[in-house]
Amino acid sequence: MTRIDLPAEVRHAPRVLVPLQMTSAGVQPHAGGRLKHLAGQTMGTTWSVAYVQAPDVAYALDEAGIDESIRAVLARVDAQMSNWRDDSDISAFNRAAAGQWIALPDDAFHVLETALRVARESGGAYDPSAGPLVDLWGFGPAPRREVAPGVDEVMSARERCGWASVVLDIQGKRAQQPGGISLDLCGIAKGFAVDAVSLALTDVGIAHHLVEIGGELRGEGVKPDGMPWWVELEAPVTETESEAAAEGIAQDLVALHGLSVATSGDYRRYFMEASQPCAPSKRYAHTLDPRTGYPASHALASVSVVHRECMMADAWSTALTVLGPQAGMQLAAARDIAARFVMRVPDGFRETVTPAYRAMYS
Repeated sequence: MTRIDLPAEVRHAPRVLVPLQMTSAGVQPHAGGRLKHLAGQTMGTTWSVAYVQAPDVAYALDEAGIDESIRAVLARVDAQMSNWRDDSDISAFNRAAAGQWIALPDDAFHVLETALRVARESGGAYDPSAGPLVDLWGFGPAPRREVAPGVDEVMSARERCGWASVVLDIQGKRAQQPGGISLDLCGIAKGFAVDAVSLALTDVGIAHHLVEIGGELRGEGVKPDGMPWWVELEAPVTETESEAAAEGIAQDLVALHGLSVATSGDYRRYFMEASQPCAPSKRYAHTLDPRTGYPASHALASVSVVHRECMMADAWSTALTVLGPQAGMQLAAARDIAARFVMRVPDGFRETVTPAYRAMYS
């Protein structure tokens, strides 16, 4: 999660991250440009777009047309990839009989192909076939839970997962249902939608813009004053924790000029299970480890990934959160991923960053 363009009075000695490679294209602001804002709801969350409108540029679309174009992109992604809709392409795959091939639209096929690649490279820490587990724990279309499922329920749901059994026909852009597999692309589709909206804006001549969906962001160009799209990475503080606990975490401001950022953690979506009298309640976060069937239980509170593509930042932030502070850091460093890890410790939080992330400090 991020906060956008913090007031000056709270910007005390932040660390600033900037792109390692910048070109003159898209850096010059529009003379006399005005900042415009659009917003709405999609995929069970909210979206917002800020863009620069120049008075001396003839755009292909007016404000109403831009808004309509954005909503059309989001509707297309939702219609293809939402497992909350019975009529989506992914839901059609999930209902298919064993051995049946399902043709997918270009975007859905691309996202599924990418999801399977991240699953392979992360050793299954990210698993797009973990839909049964997501539903079982109450973080998908199924009703929310207040009590953790039993061991037998978890093991039964795990038997219906298995990303490695999904076979793709690259040329035909088809996926074969191995039998009983339920895809859930929520951990990557939102990031893809951010990229798709950004591309749509660029295609109609809106070179300077910031796109946000559910806290995942991508920025292109600069604001009217020539400054980049600044975002601050939030501390992973839950409702039961004090903001003071996060004082030890550095304030990171990221210049989203041709960059995206996504954050995954245990502080956004969770449920509290009432325990025995006089005993603390147990918190179950929505970040599930598909290798065990249970929510990730290590000390890692959040992972933020900065990447050119929001789709990749989205998927890798989930995978690294599941892997945890040691294995996640090792894999991120080996793959040259710019990531910040925030861990819970007895006196608050502690952070570590990868070399690729540290290299972006200005």
